[in-house]
Amino acid sequence: GASNGGGGGGGGEGAEASGELRRNSGRGRGAQLRYSMDSMGCQMNTADAERMEGQLRSLGFARAEEGTPAQVVVLNTCSIREHAEAKVYSYLGPHAARKRAGEDLAIVVAGCVAQQEGEALLRRVPEIDMVMGPQYANRLGDLLEGVFNGNQIVATAPTHIMEDPTQPQRSSTVCAWVNVIYGCNERCTYCVVPTTRGSEQSRPRDAVRAEIEALVAEGYREVTLLGQNIDSWGSDLSPKQSFADLLRDVGGVDGLARMRFVTSHPRYMSPRVIDAVAEVPALCPMFHIPFQSGDDGILRDMGRGHTAARYREIVDNIRTRLPDAAITADAIVGFPGETEEQFENTLQLMRDVRFDQINTAAYSPRPHTPAAVWGDQVEEGVKKERLRRINELAAEHALERRQRYLGRVEEVLVEKRNERHPAQVKGRNPQGCPVFFEGDIDELKGQLVPVRIVEARPYSLVGERAEGRFAGGRYADDGESVVVEA
Repeated sequence: GASNGGGGGGGGEGAEASGELRRNSGRGRGAQLRYSMDSMGCQMNTADAERMEGQLRSLGFARAEEGTPAQVVVLNTCSIREHAEAKVYSYLGPHAARKRAGEDLAIVVAGCVAQQEGEALLRRVPEIDMVMGPQYANRLGDLLEGVFNGNQIVATAPTHIMEDPTQPQRSSTVCAWVNVIYGCNERCTYCVVPTTRGSEQSRPRDAVRAEIEALVAEGYREVTLLGQNIDSWGSDLSPKQSFADLLRDVGGVDGLARMRFVTSHPRYMSPRVIDAVAEVPALCPMFHIPFQSGDDGILRDMGRGHTAARYREIVDNIRTRLPDAAITADAIVGFPGETEEQFENTLQLMRDVRFDQINTAAYSPRPHTPAAVWGDQVEEGVKKERLRRINELAAEHALERRQRYLGRVEEVLVEKRNERHPAQVKGRNPQGCPVFFEGDIDELKGQLVPVRIVEARPYSLVGERAEGRFAGGRYADDGESVVVEA
């Protein structure tokens, strides 16, 4: 499907650019140029990496096999976690050494650390050829031309993201990620995303729909819509549009088996989105809504724009409308000034809600964020202990929530072989929980298979293929499955 961004350096320009690299590297016409692509961090980054790979392939590059040298090395960085910058420098070391030894290669640092550090990266590692922010992921082809002509490039200025015809080189053939909105207008005091990914830009509905239709035509069964703050999709379009309407429209694409979306913000989450999930058959009953803290004082300091009570209200709305839906979240412990009592409020929110899964992190000060310079930082030992406690409770709740699947027949979309046990395949149920069962990947990949769940683990399920046809169906409160014959 169409991905986003300026021209992908197709035909003429691209051929010229890679020809330039061949001339500069003394490689003749027949030599195969290779690239390597390493990506850290979130799903947005993975989607960006897929788009960049698509452009490199359209320029005639092939992916370098393990152990073979690449002529273009791309590191797609993430700045959310601590030590992000240090990881980037240690990764670049061996590639910079190759270059100092006289090898001809182009080193590209992309993503959020690139946006955040800019020219500082070039000062630390002068061997880097290009530093580019995530908003340029779809312009890699054009920018590389400048690199091949001997320029060092820093592309971190804000830019309007344009639609672009290059195909993402997707890492799965069953499930695909589709960006619907870039950037974020929130100003959470701990977060680097607004400074690294820029202000919100929604993709036009027709472009999103066209990409999904093309994916379905290629054989993809499931699509996940991506946005840092997905509920605000459409608010910057003219005329304004709503995310719930987008879900109803693109969720109805013929031949699409499943659709998911991330990430929802409690401040913008609309009951109309919950209704759409309940009413559009392809939409999976799962919601990823970070709460970050269960304490109103901390939420205020974080600049989240919602209270713990508002969060509970959203959960009640979901559970009333879709009792079997999965609710997952993100949480931060040890935010500056967090007291034991405030941390307890987070644990209490978890006990009230009982999440299917929580991504947790101890607060780490990020560059260019207000909270990083506050005086009341929580000491590391306390943060570690709180992280241990929240993880323990999260795992307890996850296991408890998985019990409801035991004995039920779940519809599983098969994605890949279980690498640890090759006789098993791995897929997910509608709520997004991984399910392992014995089966032949060549026969089952991309199929919706009825599986009876026989074992529940904290973060996965184990099952056996169930006989007979199963055509989805919603579940009643009492845990008995409702089977609808198609």
